[in-house]
Parts: sequence; structure tokens; C-alpha cells
Amino acid sequence: MDPKKLSPLELPPLPQQPTLRRVLGIPDTVALIIGICIGAGIYSTPQIIAGYQNSFRSIILLWLVMGGLVFISGLMYAELGTRLPNTGGDYVYISRGFGPFAGFMFGWAQLLIIRTSSVAGLALITADYIGFFVPMDKFTHTVVALSVIGVLGALNYIGIKQASFFQKISSLLKVCGLFALVAIGLILMHRHVNLLGTEAPPTAALGPVGNLITPLLLIFFTYGGYVRLGQVAEEIKKPRRDIPISLITSLSIIICLYILTNTLYHRLLGIEGVRGSTIVASDTATILIGPVGAAFITVLVIISTTSGLNGNTMSSTRVYYAMAKDGLFFRWLDYIHPKFRTPSRAVLVHCVWASVILLIRGNFETIITGQVFTNLIFYTISSLAFFKLRQKQIGEKKAFRVPLYPVLPALYLIGVSGLLIFRIIFELEKSLFDIALVASGIPFFFFWWRRSKKVPGTFFQGQ
Repeated sequence: MDPKKLSPLELPPLPQQPTLRRVLGIPDTVALIIGICIGAGIYSTPQIIAGYQNSFRSIILLWLVMGGLVFISGLMYAELGTRLPNTGGDYVYISRGFGPFAGFMFGWAQLLIIRTSSVAGLALITADYIGFFVPMDKFTHTVVALSVIGVLGALNYIGIKQASFFQKISSLLKVCGLFALVAIGLILMHRHVNLLGTEAPPTAALGPVGNLITPLLLIFFTYGGYVRLGQVAEEIKKPRRDIPISLITSLSIIICLYILTNTLYHRLLGIEGVRGSTIVASDTATILIGPVGAAFITVLVIISTTSGLNGNTMSSTRVYYAMAKDGLFFRWLDYIHPKFRTPSRAVLVHCVWASVILLIRGNFETIITGQVFTNLIFYTISSLAFFKLRQKQIGEKKAFRVPLYPVLPALYLIGVSGLLIFRIIFELEKSLFDIALVASGIPFFFFWWRRSKKVPGTFFQGQ
């Protein structure tokens, strides 16, 4: 019989496609989270935050409060990741909770704004700090930034093992480097005046609430990234065991490091010194160990930013692959390289679009504008999906369960949705622009929705 006359259900099955490898253990997943979280934030946000508060006491309280919320969120993502241990992370949780439209909008925002903007921004910062050793003009700076994206993209293209090895090494170095900075500070700080108790009126003029919300958003940005562990769930050897252990371990390390590092900054520089610095970590290291301190911090920042970029590429590309697999994105992205066993086409798209953003916008602050707000939208939706999945017992029955349910998840939901609402109130114009960018995906959803309903085996079959 002519195959062209057969119905789709009568056609012979396609050859089995290559699958992702389950090769990630606890050291790999802890390194992935730390690598994504400890990027540029701890080196670039403390000096900005100091302009919104009047003392170290109030600043460290904000870091502790946000650290508590982040830890609760980590417990929630441990349950989500073990309940639905599939490639895609939030895309899977949101889709199962609220349907394919919500899931698609999450993935669209990841590619259009959130993760590719992070890659572009981190590449620019890497080039900035490479410039400490090798002065460069604007053109060369751009070429270096694009090369960073290309090299780490190639690493992720050729294999998860190679990318994960780099992630483990770079994460270990960045954690050891930060701990070394703190340790040197504890040993040598007695030689310097203790400035923790200094106070100064805020230089920002957003009012009491605005001066509170903005630093909370910056701190949230600095902590962010841990949620992406679920995006590589199908490549984790034992997700039911490894995901909770990895999240709890890595977040404990990160929160501890951030509290100690901020304490050191303010102990040596004081509130006004931190506020007046553009390179607060370098200034702190210079006070402690002289000019060699600036070089040490420069290397540490390069390691941190490339590690964050690599972790971003490792995790985010799995979302695009998962969407394509469900028929919600370009079908050619539903592809695993037969030799390297990676979603190689998704890696290419991720890196190319990040490079386009870098060329068009070209400025770190401009690139990350709205990223935190867009994240907050989907963190709120994921939190609501968490309650729905728990209530309906969707997914694995023996999943990790958040203790003190529903109190702890409710606290996190109130916190993250509160930040979202206050950002809309205090920066309405910027918020509307960010919402419009996300909404640009709506016509694309309906295009893929109509097409997918005609194709057996896609996400919409049986919806």
C-alpha cells in the first residue's frame, strides 16, 4: 500500500530517537545551582542596595529575610522536581498545573527575555573583567563577549559531561574564592576600623516602601537561578534523592556566603564606602591584601560569570527542547544529537539569540531591565501550580514533600506576589513594557496550537 494513503495512525513507527543521558550526580547538580546563582550579583548589587538603606543592620536583615524565602522556595522546587522529574522544569510544572498556554508563555519568556538576556549580560561582564588584564576597544570588547558565548555554547553542544565538568570546576573555584576572601577578611580585619555600625541617610528617594522593594528585587536577582535544576531532571541519575539534597545543600552554601560577604564589605568600607564603590569586592580585597587583591577578585569574577553563563545554557536549552517535543515550538528543536546526546539545536538557538540581544542592546543594565519582574510573574504562577499539583496529587506519589504545608509555601507565595504587585505600582510604565514583551508570544502560541492539534503524539492530543 502507498504510504502516502495511510492515515497518521497507520504509518510505521519512526526510528527510535536518541535520548538524554542520566549522568548528573549530586556534585554535578550542586555545582550547577551554585554556578548559576553565584554570578555577577554578589559583585554588582551590594553597592546599589546600600543607596536605598541607611545602615548595615537594615541591609543584612533584607538579605536574611530574602534568604529565608529563597530557602522555602528551594523546598517547593524539591517537591516539584521529584513530583514531575521531566526535562523542562517550570515549563512542565506550569503546563501540568494550568495547561499548555501558560507553559508556552513561560518558555517564550525564557527564550525572548529571561535566560538569553542573562547570557548576554554575563558575557559582557566577563569581557569587562578580561579588559583588566588586556585593554581593548569597544569593537574588541564586543568580539570577546561574543566569543565567550560561542565557546561555552560549543562546550554544551558537544556533551553534558563536558559542560558539567567545567561547571563543577568553576563552581568549586568560585566558592573557594569567596570563602578565601571572607577568611582573609576574618584574619586581617582586626587591623582595620570596624565600620559595621556606621549610618548614612539613603541617597535614593523612592519613599519608605520604594526604598524597601527595590533592594529586595536586587537581592532576589542575586539569589536567583536555583529553580533551574528541574530543567535537567531527566539527566539526573536519581532525581527523587538528588534534587532535594542538591537544592538544600547548595542554597545553604549560597545564603551563608552572601551573608558573610556582605558583612565583610560593610565591616571594612562602611555604609558610605560600599555605596560609593563601583567594584566593591575589588575595593575590599585591595584593603586587605593590596593591589594583588584587585587581580584576585578580577579572576574570581571571570570564573563566576562564565560559570553562570555555562549553567544557564545547560539548563535553559532543555526548556526549548521540551516545548518542541510537546509540539509547542519549532519542530526541528525536538532533536537530540545522535553522537553528543545533547539538545544541540536548542543550544544553537539559545546562543544565537543571546548574541543578537548583546549586539542590539549592548549594555548590562539595559539588558537585565525587566528580567527580575518577568521572573516574578512566572515564580508566582509556579507557586500556584505547586498548590494545584499537591492538591490533586499529580505526578510521583513518593515525591519529596515540603514540611509545614501549606504554611511555608503560602509565606513564599505572599512574598513573591507582593514584590510583583509593588513593582507594578512603583514602576508601572516599565512593568507594562515587560508584560507586552511576554504577551508577544500569544499569536505564536495559537499558531503552534493549531498545528499541533493535527499531529498525533503531540502535547495537545488528549487535552
